[in-house]
Amino acid sequence: MSSCGSGGKTHAHAHASGAFPNRPDRIWLLIAAIPMLLVIFDSAATLPVVRGALATFLDTLPFIAFAVIAVAWLKASGADALMARAFEGREGRMILFAAAMGALVPFCSCEVIPFVAALLAVGAPVAAVMAFLLSAPLMDPAMFFITAGTLGADFAVMKLAAAVVIGIGGGWMFRVLAKSRLLATPLRSNPAAATCGSSSDTGTGKGCGCSAAPAALAGQGSKPRLAFWHIPDSRRVFRDQLLENAIFLTKWLLFAFLLEQLVTRYVPASWISSLLGGEGAGPILLATLIGGPAYINGYAAIPLVNSLLEQGMSNGAAMSFVIAGGVSCVPTAVAIWGMVRPPVFALYVGVATVGAILAGFLWQAIA
Repeated sequence: MSSCGSGGKTHAHAHASGAFPNRPDRIWLLIAAIPMLLVIFDSAATLPVVRGALATFLDTLPFIAFAVIAVAWLKASGADALMARAFEGREGRMILFAAAMGALVPFCSCEVIPFVAALLAVGAPVAAVMAFLLSAPLMDPAMFFITAGTLGADFAVMKLAAAVVIGIGGGWMFRVLAKSRLLATPLRSNPAAATCGSSSDTGTGKGCGCSAAPAALAGQGSKPRLAFWHIPDSRRVFRDQLLENAIFLTKWLLFAFLLEQLVTRYVPASWISSLLGGEGAGPILLATLIGGPAYINGYAAIPLVNSLLEQGMSNGAAMSFVIAGGVSCVPTAVAIWGMVRPPVFALYVGVATVGAILAGFLWQAIA
């Protein structure tokens, strides 16, 4: 369970034509396998686990519906193209705008990586790109509303603020250090717009398998079409996005709610409390360290963290875990490593780690 995203931005990527992958989706197989394994090994737990997962899913359904419709509208109207303006003008303003837009646009991380590679290839300021790259995996509109519905509005607002602040901090730090010898040549010789998944939705990134930079890059001069119903192509985009995002969220959240039930039932609360509970620095630092390697899909992480909180995980550790995991999970880190030189990669990971720790301490203090 090391697929990434937080951020997780919705996109099941069943292709615009509606074609679905030939290979069975591993997450659907796991959803089916969990009750079957329970029947074999603990039959008495099967019905409570399935019933609990479905009940939680139905409680979250209004937030899922709102998120799906909102993202489909943003895509169909072209409003996501506004983010391209973050990379025009003064560098200081670009850093602020890029960090804010990274946390607001509905890009999955598979779209973020090729988008960043394309921006770097055409000469966009690396400081602004760094700000966007740090904030984008952490939050988007769908993630915000589902986080608010499960972990509370305060937690969602704090994570959104942390995403923007970490992006700004990373952008400004790179700007300050850009003249040093280590960062003088930030990019590898041929940064590729690599993907982080396949069309079968392998689970890397935030759940999609996009292989090309988003249309926003190509349409930097275009204006959003807020009333798009009279445009056939926009209606098709809306329909396809609605279906793809609904499938994506349904799949990952059902899987997550099943995991939540399993954690609550089988993981001793005393074990969670001893490792990640309490008020000290230890749980926050440990959650930050394990956030990247242990992080699963951003949407699936929400109910899992909720379950861990109920089992005794500290508030600060929960915040550090979702931030560190969203930015530095293995698939995203590998893709970024392929684009930038080691000193830039080290700065990226360092800013994300420090940001996750500070956000954890701050949330621990105010929660």
